[in-house]
Amino acid sequence: MIVTTAGRTNQEIIERAYKISKVLKVPFEERRKRSISKLRDERDCNILVVGKERLELFYKESSEPFFFHPNSAMFRAKRWIKGERDPFLEAVNLKEGDSFLDCTLGLASDSTMASLAVGEKGKVVGTEGNRYVAYIVKEGLKSWETSIAELNRAMKRIEVIAEESENYLISCEDKSFDVVYFDPMFHQTVEESAGIESLRPLALHYPVTKKMVKEACRVARKRVVLKDHFRSPLFNALNFDVHKRKTALFHYGVKNLLTIEL
Repeated sequence: MIVTTAGRTNQEIIERAYKISKVLKVPFEERRKRSISKLRDERDCNILVVGKERLELFYKESSEPFFFHPNSAMFRAKRWIKGERDPFLEAVNLKEGDSFLDCTLGLASDSTMASLAVGEKGKVVGTEGNRYVAYIVKEGLKSWETSIAELNRAMKRIEVIAEESENYLISCEDKSFDVVYFDPMFHQTVEESAGIESLRPLALHYPVTKKMVKEACRVARKRVVLKDHFRSPLFNALNFDVHKRKTALFHYGVKNLLTIEL
C-alpha cells in the first residue's frame, strides 16, 4: 500500500496525503503526473489516492476504486424521516438512547440508520477488519455532507473501530450494547447490495459462527440480529427467529434476549 495524490493537486492536498501516510504507516509517493495504472504497475501494490473531495482506494484485484458514499442510507433516511417503515430498524427495534454494535460495518448504511434511530443520546459503534477500509469510511462519515442535516449528524456520531468483529466482541464487557448486529457479505450478489460491489474485494470474508453469536449474546442486552440471503442456512444453524419478507432477497434473523434463555 502507498498513498499518493489526485492528478490535479495542490500543496494542501499533498500535506494531507503525507499526514494520512503517517497515520496508516505506509509510504507516501509523489504522483509526478503518472497515471494510477502506471503507478500501480511500477509499485505493484494497492494505492490510496487523496483528492480534494474524497479518498479512493485502488485495489489491485478490482477495476473500480473503493470510496465512501452513503449508499442506500440516503433514500432510506428520507423515507424514515417522513414516517415510512424501514425493515432493518424494525428488526433491531432500537429506541432513542440505545447502543448499537455493527459487527460488519461496510459502508455504514445500516449503522447510519441506527444512529438516526438512537439519536444524540445513543451510541453506534461499527467494526471493520480491513484498516484501510475502516479509515476511508471513518473519514467519509465525518466529511460527507448531504442536504439532510439530521442525516449528516447521524453519520458523524458513528464510531469506527479498525478491528475484526470477533476480537472486538471478546473485548467487550457483558451487556455493554443493547443490540449487536451481523450483516455478512452475501455469497450471492443481490440487487439490494449492488452499492457495495467496490467493497467486495476488500472485505474480510469470515463466517458468522456459533462462537461469535455466543459472544454477541453475552455483549447484547436486548437482541442480536443477523441479516442474510433468504436461502442462507445460518438462520437455522444458529437458531435465529426469521423475519421473512415476501419478495425480499434477504431476511432478518432475531434473538430476543429479553424473552429467551441462552
